[in-house]
Order: sequence, then C-alpha cells, then structure tokens
Amino acid sequence: MLSSWVEDSSSDPFPRVLVQRVMSVVGAHSLVSSVWGYVDATVKWCWIPSWLPSWCPTSSLQLQTAEDRMLRCVESAFSKQYVPIANGNQLWTLTFSSDRVKDRTPMVLLHGFGGGVGLWAQNLDALSQRRPIWAMDLLGFGRSSRPQFCTDAQGPEDQFVESIEQWRAEVGLESMILLGHNLGGYLAVSYAIRYPSRVKHIVLVEPWGFPERPDTAEADRPIPVWIKALGAMFTPFNPLAGLRLVGPLGPTLVQTLRPDFKRKFCSMFSDNTVSEYIYHLNVQNPSGETAFKNMTNSFGWATRPMLQRMDQLEPKIPMAIIYGSRSSIDSSAGSSIKESRPHSDVEITTIRGAGHYVYADQPEDFNHTVLQVCDQVD
Repeated sequence: MLSSWVEDSSSDPFPRVLVQRVMSVVGAHSLVSSVWGYVDATVKWCWIPSWLPSWCPTSSLQLQTAEDRMLRCVESAFSKQYVPIANGNQLWTLTFSSDRVKDRTPMVLLHGFGGGVGLWAQNLDALSQRRPIWAMDLLGFGRSSRPQFCTDAQGPEDQFVESIEQWRAEVGLESMILLGHNLGGYLAVSYAIRYPSRVKHIVLVEPWGFPERPDTAEADRPIPVWIKALGAMFTPFNPLAGLRLVGPLGPTLVQTLRPDFKRKFCSMFSDNTVSEYIYHLNVQNPSGETAFKNMTNSFGWATRPMLQRMDQLEPKIPMAIIYGSRSSIDSSAGSSIKESRPHSDVEITTIRGAGHYVYADQPEDFNHTVLQVCDQVD
C-alpha cells in the first residue's frame, strides 16, 4: 500500500520555483538542518498514541465498527478471536472452517502494508468453500497488538515471522498454504525459509521486497537537488504520518486520494465503508508501519531483498505468483524468482484488468486462480 499513498514526483506537488529559490539561497544541506528540530519533534508527536483521540477521529472501537461493516456482506459462517502470542501480544483472527472442508489443508491469508482482514471481504466466501481459511491482522496492524519493534532491518522481520509461528502453534495448525499480498508475501517466504515443514504451498500476490534496489536508478532518471533535499528532510517520517498529521481531515483525505477503493468494492458497498475502514486501520498507533519503514531503504526498496535468500527456501515447496496486468509493481521479480528455483514448481499468473490490489480489482478471477492453485495441494 505504500506506493499507493506516495504521489509521483513528476506531478510536482510542491511549487518548484519557490523551492529552487530557497535552495539557491541556503543550499540543500542547510535547509535540511534548519528544519531538523521541527521534523524530529513532529515525528515524535505523530508516534504518541495519547494524541490520537484528541486530534484524529479514531479509536479501537471505531476500527472494530468499520471492520464489522466491511464483513457484513460475507455470507459464510466464521468465528472471530484474539489469538495470544508471546509478550502479551495478540493477533486478531477470522476462521472459516465447515465440517465439509475441515480435513483439507488450511490456507492462511497475510495482508499487505496498511491492510487488515476486512480487505479480503470479496474473497472469503469463495475461498472457504474448498478448505479452511484463516485470516489474521499482522502484528502491528489492524486490530492486532501494536508493540514496539526493533529499529534495525532484520529485527522487525524476525518479530513478524516469530509472531506467525507462535500464532500457528497456538491455533494448532500442523501445516498450511500461505497466501501473502505485498508485505504479506515477503513474510510468507521468510516464514517458509525458517519453518519449511509447516508450509505446503506459497501464493505470492503482488509481493513486495524481492528485488534489490537498482544501482542505476539515479543515472537513468536524474533527481533534482530540491527533490533530494525534501526527501532527506522527510525521511524520518513514517509512510502514513501525513494521514495522522491532518487530523480531522483524514477521512476526507482518504476518500479524495483513493476513490478507487470505493470502486473496487462497489459490488458490496455504495457508501464510504471501505475508505473509513482504511482510515481507521492506518491512524492507530503506527507500530507495524514503523517496523515496515525500518525494513526499507530509500524509495521503499527492501533493505534485505528476498531474492538474495531464495536459495534458502526448500525446493520442494511449490509457489504460485499472481500479478495484476495494470499494476505499477514490476512483475519481472516473478521471473527472477522462477529462474532462481530451477528445480522447483513456480507458476506465474497475470490477471487482466487488475492493479496492485488484484483480489479486490478482479475478485472472481483471483478467487478462481487461487482455488486452482490450492487444488494441487489436496
């Protein structure tokens, strides 16, 4: 979801002439230094949860209500629970398991950055007809606990992976199919590397964090100094800090910047149900958001690219990769994954008419594709 919130620099959101004049007088370095104190104070302010009730119109109860509205069109029976894991944390979990499918390998859904279980609303009924489905809010996101994560790049990844394993042990799953979107795809592979005996199949949906940052990025597309300076100035901010900074204007901002989410779920809702859910997901304590930021370097590339570790994934674990034909995500990473696993089953599918949120853009095609993949398991 990160790229979805970041405006392309080519649209020139800042007054170029004004910035260039300032830069010519004080220089990029001095501009950054002069505002550092303000930025540092603002970042700290954005982190403190106690400010949220008075400034951002949100609460845990409002998030719960927004999620309930997202799930009200799901027809299949399901249960909801907090699953306890280490250090007093809990992972919010939905479970779909009828007697008819309870003996089949369960599938676990891992959402992407800034997401939550409610975004699977158009997929849960169809997918749960063939096998048990478990959907969780990742640690630090949604209605799950929002602890403080490590500040390096590897620490948060380890915490995410261990929380998934603790969750698996607590709910009693011997093995599972892992389906992950965006950040969830990255974590699915990281988990499978560490706990291969627990994973029957991996389904990556528009995965984040696999390729390395291109060394030629700046050479191919020179970046003006004023953009570099602004980028340096705002580096300390979390990806969605701006959504919290605008306070009461946040819900309107989401509706204005992302009207496409309403269209993606138009078969289920005609109001602002989706945008309100996304808003409440992302203005709570930015725990998982901060963890994600610590796992990235400039421009959102993974500090620890997963392609460098694909040789650690057991060849016997099959993998399916799903992309949207209209997505801005570079699908060449899928080909690189396949090339890195010459003795493994890697299947790549592109769904026409879908963007990054494949499961919401073309839910019927997505559900059909995932069901076909899972039928290969049992």
